[in-house]
Order: sequence, then C-alpha cells, then structure tokens
Amino acid sequence: MSHNTFGHLFRVTTWGESHGAAIGCVVDGVPPRLPISENDLQVWLDKRRPAQSRFTTQRKEADKVQILSGVYKDPDTGKPCTTGTPIQLMIANTDQRSKDYNAIKDAYRPGHADFTYDKKYGIRDPRGGGRSSARETAMRVAAGGIARKIIGDKIKIRGALVQMGEHKIDREKWNWNAIAKNPFWCPDTKAAKQWETYLDGVRKSGSSVGAVIEIVAENVPVGWGAPVYGKLDADLAAAMMSINAVKGVEIGDGFATAALRGEDNADEIITKRKKPHFTSNHAGGILGGISTGQDIVVRFAVKPTSSILTPRQTITRDNKETSIQTKGRHDPCVGIRAVPVGEAMMACVLADHKLRHIAQTHNL
Repeated sequence: MSHNTFGHLFRVTTWGESHGAAIGCVVDGVPPRLPISENDLQVWLDKRRPAQSRFTTQRKEADKVQILSGVYKDPDTGKPCTTGTPIQLMIANTDQRSKDYNAIKDAYRPGHADFTYDKKYGIRDPRGGGRSSARETAMRVAAGGIARKIIGDKIKIRGALVQMGEHKIDREKWNWNAIAKNPFWCPDTKAAKQWETYLDGVRKSGSSVGAVIEIVAENVPVGWGAPVYGKLDADLAAAMMSINAVKGVEIGDGFATAALRGEDNADEIITKRKKPHFTSNHAGGILGGISTGQDIVVRFAVKPTSSILTPRQTITRDNKETSIQTKGRHDPCVGIRAVPVGEAMMACVLADHKLRHIAQTHNL
C-alpha cells in the first residue's frame, strides 16, 4: 500500500491500523533546536480524543503520545528540543473491541471503503476499518503539534463546526470563546444548544448526520505558496480532502462565488496606515496560489458516518446480496472530531510552505 506520506519539506508518514497494537507516524524535515515535548503534542490530541461526550464514539482511548526519536536535550537550556533528525511518534491502542466487527467481516458496509479497498488489494482488515479508519487521524493531530512549532505562535489556527446536518449557525452570533463551552466546537451558543436535542434524536434512531467545518489561520505572512503547481490553496484542499469522510472543500467564499458578479467578488485594496489593506476577503486569504496576508479560510464538508444501526442493503465478498447493520461504537456525527484534524492539516501545510518559502527566497 503506497501513499502513506504527505508534504514536501515537512513530510509526515503515518502507520498502523485501528485495531492494531499501536498507531504512529514519522515526521521528517523538522528544523533542529525547536523546543518540544510530549506535552506540547498531547494538548492537541486531547481535543480530538474520543468519548469526551455522549455525542462521539465511546471507544475510550487515552491517546497518550510517545516521542521515540528526534528529540534530545538542548545544549543551552537542558530542555527537550528537536535534533533535526526524523521524529517518530507512537500512540498505543488500548480499547479495541474487534468482536464487534465479526458479523460484517465478509460484507461491505455501504458508504465505507470496504468494497473499493478489497477490490484493489484483495485483502482488508475489517476491524474498525483497519488502515482506512479515522483512528489514523490521531497521528495527523500529533504531527500538527510539531507543525505549529515550526510556524510559530504568532500564527493562530482555529476551527469551528458551522453546520450539522441541515442546521447552520447564525454567523452574526459567531463567538470563538463559545467553542470551548459546548461539545460541538460550535461558535454559536444558541445553535449548539439546539444541536444537542437534534443529535440525541439522530443517535437514538441509529442514524448519523454530516457536518461542515471551517478552519481559519490568522497572521499568515504574504507570499507563502507558488503560482502554478505549488498553490497554497491546492495543497490545503488536498490535505482536507485526505481526511476521512470529507467530500468537499472550499477556500474563502468557495462555491458561493459562482453567484457573485466580478465587482462584488473582487477584494479591493486600499492603503491603511501606509500599508496595503484588503476591504474584503472573498478569496479566503489566497490569490494565485499565494497567501495575501489576510486570514486563510477553508471549509470542508463531512458526510454522515457510514457505520450505522439502520439496516442497509449490500453484498458479500462472493457477490451475494444481504442486509447489514453495523454495531459497535461510532460517531453519530464524525464531523465533531474532524475539527482538530482540520486544524492539524492546516498547520502541516503551512509548516511545509513556510519551509519551502524560506528555501526559495531566503526571506525569513
């Protein structure tokens, strides 16, 4: 199985399966002497960790990350720092319940990658989806913690759930501080309260719903990215599309720009305090594949969780028709835990582009 690596100068290779002994990753291209410890990564993993509310899978994984290589004592401070060599990270799987998947090991779950995976490789691990499980994204979050060290504290990356099922937030009530006060990463307090009742009903009915997540990166300098095959927005779109269950990505106003006229879509530029200033941000902080210095805004749509209790028609490996009901511990809205994953992918892409920008322009 190929293509387990993403990035150019900042490169991440993940390994492991959902129900294997552990999952992990190797992060290459990290500059030396960046202060870093397991605690710096754990804070982000704790945000993604399952079973933090009744609205996510009840698989109870501590997701405690271990740094196995690439970190040593700084010769001046004595504190842990990167050495410039590959950093290997590992998280032990401790709460697998593989028996939940015995009944479906020979049947393909509709909406899942079971069918395509089996047809491509001739073998698949049915326990929780194996390699194609969303469990793999924990390592992206860990790698994202390293990426944040590279891009620095000035760049702030934040994510929010802006739509659950057919229910959208009221953008006039957007409050970043509200996100930490509800289980949905929702910036609209009223919407979050309504979503509780809504998702309880979905969960109890044995079904699931999709979601839209918005990721914003503030204080990204002008000039990151390249105008043809190294477009910053292209790399961000690919990164977000690589997340499990994502079916659509847009930058800035995205698909809504198709309904705008040219004069409405154009982000006018004026001088403010003797510096260039954009009067709007329909482009989402990227023009011609290069960052403008404005907020970078990315949204992605996550489909409903495919593992549901509602019986669905399918076929077995030997092409016999049957019905399937997926038992086990699943998210009624997988988009909830996709927020920190989206943040991590934003961080990884920005770290990669920062290093590429420095390499090409020598401009720190």
